[in-house]
Amino acid sequence: MDLRVERGERVLLLGPSGAGKSTLLAALAGLLPEDSGEQEGTIEVDGLPPQQAREQVGILFQDPETQLVMARCGDDVAFGLENRGVPSGEIWPRVDQALARVGFPYHRDRPTAALSGGEQQRLALAGVLALRPGVLLLDEPTANLDPAGAALVRSAVAGAVGDDTTLILVEHRVTEALPLVDRVVVLEPGGGVRADGTPELVFGTHGEALADEGVWVPGRPVPPRRAAGPAGDVLLAAERLGLPPRLAATDLAVRAGEALAVLGPNGAGKSTVALLLGGLLKPGTGRVTASRELGGPDAGAPPHRWPAPALARRIGSVFQDPEHQFVTSTVFDELALGPRRTGATEAAVRDRVDQLLHRLRLTRLAGANPYTLSGGEARRLSVATALATAPRLLICDEPTFGQDRRTWRELVDLFADLRDEGHALVTVTHDAEFVAALADRAVILDRPPVAAALR
Repeated sequence: MDLRVERGERVLLLGPSGAGKSTLLAALAGLLPEDSGEQEGTIEVDGLPPQQAREQVGILFQDPETQLVMARCGDDVAFGLENRGVPSGEIWPRVDQALARVGFPYHRDRPTAALSGGEQQRLALAGVLALRPGVLLLDEPTANLDPAGAALVRSAVAGAVGDDTTLILVEHRVTEALPLVDRVVVLEPGGGVRADGTPELVFGTHGEALADEGVWVPGRPVPPRRAAGPAGDVLLAAERLGLPPRLAATDLAVRAGEALAVLGPNGAGKSTVALLLGGLLKPGTGRVTASRELGGPDAGAPPHRWPAPALARRIGSVFQDPEHQFVTSTVFDELALGPRRTGATEAAVRDRVDQLLHRLRLTRLAGANPYTLSGGEARRLSVATALATAPRLLICDEPTFGQDRRTWRELVDLFADLRDEGHALVTVTHDAEFVAALADRAVILDRPPVAAALR
């Protein structure tokens, strides 16, 4: 590709999943390893190779957890300032200012290990903004944030971008991001630039074609998938379920043939609920009870006490961070692992894997290492691994993170088909469009988290 960005421009970088958006940001930041692939051409930041211009560039990664290096939040924001040699008297005022700008809700002594994914996102952004970079590279900065947190981050970015600050932003929430930018660049998956110009020009001229190709385009909603019939019996019930201090007592029921959305602000305990319902954490208070239909001979025991093969067959879990559940060296083997462990024949395993690869557009990546995938590809693989054993209950934490319009819609259709076949679906999400397109019912967790029925 060929691309020139002038000082002070504010660019929204779009393209289908796997088009190379995150790779381009890493290259601009001088963080692309020499052995990461075959490289050609040149790239410069203010006339210098990126490796020599790193102090001018600040980057927020797609996965904020990879960016946190210290045990306490304030120390993490101060880390970059200390390494840049900022005078000690300036460090803590700049730390506090950066934390305030992103709406960070805790004191600087808060342990980084105690943060939710969305809170990690805000902290990592604060660490970038504290450096006051001339070039600001943001890879989906609001992906795991609740609406209020996302608005705070956008406000912080708007305030951090001066007339001479260059902004390059990767964001799937296009409508909300448009006030931050004056230029849109759409990458072509096979190489090159698909479209380039003002938002009005790009979306006005190419909007329909871009939407068909998987690019998020404002004003083109995806049609909802309503349930084919009423919800069935309760498969899993939580009574006074809690894990202090991460989650206060919560009641909810999961029914067959129903898509249940779990909503709420960052830090309310949504991911903890997913892990507890999935049998991957032992409750601190209350209990989780499975029906005979779901639990079979183990129905008398809570899911966290079920044998691992039985749990994998009955309840599939998709973590907020896809890489936390990858354990093999190829995409094919990752998908084959679950069916093999549950005793399926090799022919059945291959048939199941091929179906999932095709359905989630991963066929060309069957031989790739899962850790080399883009964020959107990794998310689809994590969903596919949970589906591989055809569990009766599927629990997903932010399943649409990093998806382009086409793969997002395919996930909605896949989940809707599962629901209409009688499977139960629980999704932890901040994606309002996903909830509108799929959810039959929603539960809201508050901080301090108290569950309440939305409808």
